[in-house]
Amino acid sequence: MARRSRVSRVWGRCAVFLAVALTGVGVAPTSGAAVPNRDVTVLTFNIHHGADPDDNLGLARTADVIRDSGAEVIGLQEVDRHWSSRSDFVDQAQWLADRLDLHVAYAANLDEDPLKPGDPRRQYGTAILSRYPILETHNTLLPRSATGEQRGLLEADVMVRGTELRFLNTHLEHTSQAERLSQVKEIDKIVASSTRPTVLVGDLNATPDTPEVGTLTSRLKDTWPAVGKGDGFTFDAVNPTERIDYVLTSPGIQARAAQVLNATASDHRPVRAELRLP
Repeated sequence: MARRSRVSRVWGRCAVFLAVALTGVGVAPTSGAAVPNRDVTVLTFNIHHGADPDDNLGLARTADVIRDSGAEVIGLQEVDRHWSSRSDFVDQAQWLADRLDLHVAYAANLDEDPLKPGDPRRQYGTAILSRYPILETHNTLLPRSATGEQRGLLEADVMVRGTELRFLNTHLEHTSQAERLSQVKEIDKIVASSTRPTVLVGDLNATPDTPEVGTLTSRLKDTWPAVGKGDGFTFDAVNPTERIDYVLTSPGIQARAAQVLNATASDHRPVRAELRLP
């Protein structure tokens, strides 16, 4: 079973801080005491509702990629929750959390009535999985045009060995650069307000030379140019020719390694990054 499928904003935070106090984690070490290891491995993965490039459903393949990556905090995009027959009406975020024994937070950017009265609401959005406790979550719906798809920014405060990490996950509009620009301006405001070490991951649907990515990297550091090798292309998974999936970090976070995983469980390849928190 998943360690926690619903986040309590008050009791979750209190319980974690009580555990920290009892164990001494996060307390300034006395002479000779070991400093807590604050390395964390993160992953961003557009899972294409659990379907491969040929649209064959196989959520177990998605779970295998996540598990084999060794990632501890994971941002997922294109996640169905009782959405339709294309994903067998499964709550994919909860299914993955149960399968991998991880904490989970989910954000519905599309939220529709069920096909049958009494069934769960049909939702589509993003998710965060974490080996560490999730203290608090919030989803911000991003600007869109009248015809654009609703997108969002899912925020989660994650307690990583006594340090609170703000982990952000998004999926930007793919049809309009103007819309992406308005979305990243909203994200940039949220990033600017963060007082914690912050990681932003996601499918930005934009290459590194675009103004929308430039807006984000004016405040955050793109881990790939710093520690990645090669072109970093992530789309499409079979023959990737574009880098549109990112791990970005706030100042003070040290990127130690980055890798695009050679996986075809989705139409995107996931990006894995090893980070050291301040």
